[in-house]
Amino acid sequence: MAPLELLLPVLALLAVLVRESLWLSGLLILLNALDDIAVDLLTPIALARGKLAGLPPAPATPSRFALLVPAWDESRVIGAMLRATLARLNHPDFRVFVGVYPNDPDTAAAVAAVAAGDARVTLVTTSHPGPTTKADCLNHLWRAACDFEAATGLRFRAIVLHDAEDLVDPQELAVFERALQRAAMVQLPVIPLVGHGDSLVSGHYLDEFASAHARDMMVRTLLRAPVPSAGVGTAIDRAAMALLEGPDRTPFNATSLTEDYELGYRIHRLGLSACMVRHRVEGRLVAVRSYFPDSLPAAVRQKSRWLLGIALTGWDRLGWSGGLQARWMLLRDRKTVATSVLALATYAVLALVLLWRGLAALAGIPPAELGPELAGEGGWRSPFRWLMTGLALVLAWRLLLRALFTWRVAGPVQAMLAILRAPVGNLVNALAALKAMDSYRAELLSGQRRGWDKTAHRFPGSLGQANG
Repeated sequence: MAPLELLLPVLALLAVLVRESLWLSGLLILLNALDDIAVDLLTPIALARGKLAGLPPAPATPSRFALLVPAWDESRVIGAMLRATLARLNHPDFRVFVGVYPNDPDTAAAVAAVAAGDARVTLVTTSHPGPTTKADCLNHLWRAACDFEAATGLRFRAIVLHDAEDLVDPQELAVFERALQRAAMVQLPVIPLVGHGDSLVSGHYLDEFASAHARDMMVRTLLRAPVPSAGVGTAIDRAAMALLEGPDRTPFNATSLTEDYELGYRIHRLGLSACMVRHRVEGRLVAVRSYFPDSLPAAVRQKSRWLLGIALTGWDRLGWSGGLQARWMLLRDRKTVATSVLALATYAVLALVLLWRGLAALAGIPPAELGPELAGEGGWRSPFRWLMTGLALVLAWRLLLRALFTWRVAGPVQAMLAILRAPVGNLVNALAALKAMDSYRAELLSGQRRGWDKTAHRFPGSLGQANG
């Protein structure tokens, strides 16, 4: 039998596989797009409402804040972060509580060196070796803040969450002071820093946070749905913290990998309000800035932890309770695992299309003979043509919004790069979803929860490295 005769049935079978795969992935993508488009339509309203509402005037007497900074194996950055925070924060009354572990002497020494020169820093050593979980460390810090209140008779207005690598905005506490008059929890935007030598991996964080914190979180605020904490740049009213406490004075779930995310839902279930605040001072967005992983393995490891905590184990803890808005947002958070894998599968289908067309060209066979729909025959009467056109429009719309949101926080160069980084982000998210599902399977089989699987951090060598 001639090679061409052998190739014909293979090409015909491949054409069927390609067509059916495109139909399945295309319909799923369009279904998911309906959810995203609903959020897109609400975004201009949410942004306009936030801008028009503004912030209440500052109280006559400055509020007192407790900054909680959990630190495990952070000796490389914690000293620089604390010194920058103490020097930059434009507020008269705050105290920084830094949690370290007894088996991490280098981090403890770095914190102690700063605390020796500034009484606003308190070193808190946990009662057991680390790493445990970030939530467990935060519980120790919360108890230390309460002990400080009891010893001094002073009371904090709110607690503020930060990580050891954060570049804190000078106006952060001033914004919190005003916004907390309207909400029990306030979240500021997070802007990932992108250095000149960084890879596409680190840059995709900038694009995702720019979109999430100007779009999703603002829409949640508009709908009075739960607003998840980002774990940094979050202020929680002191009275709300007391309501979150358990019998053992622990407001954070020590078994959770994403205690910050769950915090927003717990605040909502208490009947308290939370909001994302986007406020500019002299043209600069008041936000938390920090570096994120710039290698594929580190990014996958970090995001798999997020997905495991938010979409999988968080599902076990939070369930589906709440009003319509809350359940909608839970669905959006939890479908991320499926949509991330779907994106990877779509790339595989596109590769299959290229393979099919390449083999057809190699055999000298017009694609229309094997797959008229795939070859574009039928014109606009073809449902397949409508599906492919819809997918193209959805892709173009998503890339345009991605670039626009990135432009708002990082300028036109990063906006153009955001389009190039989109496939990289899809790859990272897909691999992270697969890893999260495998970790969840392992947890179900073993019955053991993961500990603090943190990533290595870095702090800007100079404040001029901070974009935005």
